[in-house]
Amino acid sequence: MPVHIVRLGTPRSPGEGLRLGTVRRPPRGVPKEEFASRDYYDVWLPNLAPSADLMAEGRAAQDDRQWAAFRRKYEAEMKQPDAGHLLDALAALSRQASFSVGCYCEDEQRCHRSVLRELLAKRGAEIA
Repeated sequence: MPVHIVRLGTPRSPGEGLRLGTVRRPPRGVPKEEFASRDYYDVWLPNLAPSADLMAEGRAAQDDRQWAAFRRKYEAEMKQPDAGHLLDALAALSRQASFSVGCYCEDEQRCHRSVLRELLAKRGAEIA
């Protein structure tokens, strides 16, 4: 029962399970009661999103060096106790239930969800 890594707002895949939004802000212009029905997320986990300043840095990254700097800083944020405990819990849950984590970014390779994929895998999560 693996973790699916998804782009929020895209149609759900069969077996994807509960969607967790690892984003700093809710989707603009979407009423809260429609987040799930419009395929954004069922549960909001902003604790796994980059800090606001770091998110801006990641969006501004124009080359591999800048992206690598973003990755290092985001990984450091995810080593903080609250985020680390949450990642450990999600990794353990992946062995019992299907769920997905996601962000709005179009390109996963330049999105924090690619880093989340690796962090969860390092903790023993089953990844789809």
